[in-house]
Amino acid sequence: MLSRLTAGAFRQAAGLGSARSAIFSGSRTASVRFASTKASSSAFESFANSRAAFASVSLFTAGSIAWYTHLYGTLPFIGEVHASHLSDEGLHPSAYPWSHKGPLDSFDHARRVIRRGYQVYREVCAACHSLDRIAWRNLVGVSHTADEARVMAEEVEYEDGPNDQGEMFQRPGKLADYMPAPYPNEEAARASNAGALPPDLSLIIKARHGGADYVFSLLTGYIDPPAGVEIREGMNYNPYFPGGAISMARVLFDGLVEYDDGTPATTSQMAKDVVTFLSWAAEPEHDQRKQYGIKAVILFSTLFWLSLYVKRFKWGVIKNRKIVYNPPSQKH
Repeated sequence: MLSRLTAGAFRQAAGLGSARSAIFSGSRTASVRFASTKASSSAFESFANSRAAFASVSLFTAGSIAWYTHLYGTLPFIGEVHASHLSDEGLHPSAYPWSHKGPLDSFDHARRVIRRGYQVYREVCAACHSLDRIAWRNLVGVSHTADEARVMAEEVEYEDGPNDQGEMFQRPGKLADYMPAPYPNEEAARASNAGALPPDLSLIIKARHGGADYVFSLLTGYIDPPAGVEIREGMNYNPYFPGGAISMARVLFDGLVEYDDGTPATTSQMAKDVVTFLSWAAEPEHDQRKQYGIKAVILFSTLFWLSLYVKRFKWGVIKNRKIVYNPPSQKH
């Protein structure tokens, strides 16, 4: 019977079989694709409904809020939330153009600002505040000569020893000695200041928010308390101090100090000088650090451009080369 079929019938049967196979294969592919799509959508739904997704969204939201409040202080359309009133943090000081404020600026040694600032500290501030981290030798070459610093150190008696008999003794100060404290201990300091402890001024510029601007504003910002503000006895009103009530009374008045160079000793001038001195005391290596920084920037910038040139010179040939593959010819 097969022998009676024509060649056209065989071709038609072959075409029909290929069409059926194509239909079945297409239906399998469609079913597979549908199954994969359904599986992926179900996996996304399960992740969206999981605790991990909730925790991720919560962390992202909390992080965004924290970063926004860090940049701008408050959230939009929401009032400020504080455990205390903003006035308890003190009035924000103004920004003053200090001679050493810029990235390339140094202390003004030509005008002897640090020397005048030390004079204000010695004659006014040293009665209550210590300067534990500054030795007499630190003044040499900055505000005083070696002989001047040696004479000032010898005016102070330091306890030393023990001697050959095992006893402590008093001796004149040396350049290696640190500046003396006004009180022997913390209890004596509090007893002499109605319970308040005068802070050490070695790092006061770095220890207070606002730095030099805050200390200058504090020294020159004493005013009478406004209406409705009660200050208890023994306290003084200063809007720049947190809470407004400060134990330290106003200490700078016009003409309180007589400068050696004839500079008028106004309140603002004395405050500027002593703040500059305290800025230097907080960072005696200030000028040297900036000098090293400039040298480092110049050196590393030169090395950076030199490294780019060497990299292009050495690797340019390798990166721009053309690799051609020539298959071996078959020899018969």
